[in-house]
Amino acid sequence: MSAISLLFHPASTSAESHILDLTLLPCLSGYKVSMGSENVTETAEDGDQVVDFVTLGMFIIDEIEFLPPKPPVRDVLGGAGSWSALGARLFSPPPLSRSVGWIIDQGSDFPATLTRLIDSWATGAVFRPNPDRLTTRGWNGYADSSERRAFRYTTPKRRLAADDLSGPLLRARAFHVICSPSRCRDLVADILARRRAEAADCARPLFVWEPVPDRCVPDELLNCTNALPLVDVCSPNHTELAGFMGSDGLDPETGEISTAAVEQNCEQLLASMPLQSYTLVIRAGEKGCYIARNGGRKRPPAGSSSRGGKKPKKKEYVRGGLQPDTDMEALFAGLLQDDEGAVVREELEADPGTEMWIPAYHNHNHDDDDDGASGQTKVVDPTGGGNTFLGALAVALARGKPVEEACVWGSVAASFAIEQVGVPRIGADDAGRETWNCVRVEDRLREFRDRVGVDEPPRDGEQV
Repeated sequence: MSAISLLFHPASTSAESHILDLTLLPCLSGYKVSMGSENVTETAEDGDQVVDFVTLGMFIIDEIEFLPPKPPVRDVLGGAGSWSALGARLFSPPPLSRSVGWIIDQGSDFPATLTRLIDSWATGAVFRPNPDRLTTRGWNGYADSSERRAFRYTTPKRRLAADDLSGPLLRARAFHVICSPSRCRDLVADILARRRAEAADCARPLFVWEPVPDRCVPDELLNCTNALPLVDVCSPNHTELAGFMGSDGLDPETGEISTAAVEQNCEQLLASMPLQSYTLVIRAGEKGCYIARNGGRKRPPAGSSSRGGKKPKKKEYVRGGLQPDTDMEALFAGLLQDDEGAVVREELEADPGTEMWIPAYHNHNHDDDDDGASGQTKVVDPTGGGNTFLGALAVALARGKPVEEACVWGSVAASFAIEQVGVPRIGADDAGRETWNCVRVEDRLREFRDRVGVDEPPRDGEQV
């Protein structure tokens, strides 16, 4: 089992201070728990720990260099792993917070401030210290006045694979993977194989796939369609979706994100694969997100029949090819015939699919504050918004929410991620309830549901 190291913080009178939730200890079998200078090893079984969400996104420490005169910011929590874990964590207050799993490879240069920050979230984070290497770091910079940010690694990167998962992390209900189409197929296959090896009756988890930008090109479209049957949700952003289709996804007149292009690209992609239902969730910045799921036919339960309960039998044909009396309609439609040769048409329930836009929480058409400030004025740095969206979406699906509600969770989570440089501040209100940026997630979720007209689904015991 991988080691997990948690640092205990003495309590203080500040509402912003946080201490390690001691209810976590029974769930940390075999992990090293660091409390000050003393090491404590728990021996309880880890089989009772339930992990709803695990991300295989990388942990990266960011350096962000802005245009002058704004000074650079260093040692910023970053990477798809950190942001997606944040998205799941926003909807997982303690003790549910420990159901959020992610892996942090700590190099010799790992800042103590980040350890304390991550520790304050009280998640199921697995720390893997290695004094012989540096932590994965990245440089982010702006070359001009546009919002397009350049990125490069400044230390060797440490990519995660299925072999990095064990115990509760391997048994997670949902996985977030960010990779190329071919690697997506390999990751899903490897994770499922490892789960079967550990427990043959292990239920299939959910997979949320975020394609990497540099592989969203027309040459990868076939690989993309081969990966779709293996995942539950595929979520490129508008640019990445357009890249698969050989376009830029922008309105040629305004240069803004084209919602029509998003819809058309989804329709083309799903129409090319009509034999199975697939779900696309396209993240489109200030336009929000677009849900596209192609419909299909739902057959009646086994044993039912449209002709008084009598099970129809296939008409037998002489071997050797088509015969003069072959019923071509039955042959090609896959329908059954009774003893008299009459076509028995099964009653099929049609699934119309889903085509739906959900707006961004912060947008030009919404006033966040009582003073009438536009939602866009609350957006400080969009970095990590998409990853945070997918972390919340994945954990919502893992807890049985429909995709429409999961996208509402994602939009609310992303709103917290983009209100500052770096991650939002965790705190507590006067009643001791958890807040992020001084706002309760539950309150923002309720307000956003009312705004977009998405009804709250029935509660199933989860905490929000």
